[in-house]
Amino acid sequence: MKLNVVKLGFAYWNKPVLNDVGFEAAGGDFVAVVGPNGSGKSTLLKCIDGILKPKTGSIFIDGKNINSLSSLRLAQIIAYVPQSEGGGFPATVFETVLMGRKPRASWTPSEFDLKKTAAIIKQLGLGDLAFRDLDRLSGGQRQKAIIGRALAQETPLLLLDEPTSNLDIKHQLEVLELLKEQTRQGTAVVVAIHDLNLAARYADKIIMLHQGTVFAAGGPEVLSQANIESVYGVKVKIIRENGRLLIASAEAAGEKVG
Repeated sequence: MKLNVVKLGFAYWNKPVLNDVGFEAAGGDFVAVVGPNGSGKSTLLKCIDGILKPKTGSIFIDGKNINSLSSLRLAQIIAYVPQSEGGGFPATVFETVLMGRKPRASWTPSEFDLKKTAAIIKQLGLGDLAFRDLDRLSGGQRQKAIIGRALAQETPLLLLDEPTSNLDIKHQLEVLELLKEQTRQGTAVVVAIHDLNLAARYADKIIMLHQGTVFAAGGPEVLSQANIESVYGVKVKIIRENGRLLIASAEAAGEKVG
């Protein structure tokens, strides 16, 4: 699977949000989209998923423009996890994850669909909550169930908008390890994420957005002191410890600012 985003532009009520954005992702890539609030991260993911229609530019998957694909075919290729999902009709964790099988199942779920659903729920550590309604779960547990629904689609491309925002650090790491494992199995994962340390730890490709444009793109080296300070407008300290990149505010790192 290969995703190509070419010269993408989008505006809300004539107010530009994305301008000339382009990048590529292939099977096995873990791509982190980073940038301040309002930089266009969520809008970019929604354009790729087909929720929003770009004003300019194109999105291709394996050389095919997504506009030429049916909604069913798109759901077989792309799974999307929004930053937040409002309450809907009552559904258990099992029913929610099982919904992800719809693009690949008939009207009646097969035994394989049921087993796949149960395996994902167990993998997410929600086995004891499988038949509890979503509205009776914590925010973090609910988010993991929504992620499980996306995994159940078994798509070659996963898009996730701040998938760890409602999780404590333990569950953040569990979810990102799970997503990293998906890339090892050949899935392309594109994640919009605020936490630069988590981006540095898990992503092999980073797209840094600033005011709707690609400020920098590449590997973890994109998260340089100069780039972060330019895009976020804060002083930072880059620390390397045991081969891992750590990013802290200059104040937190004990540096005098000003």
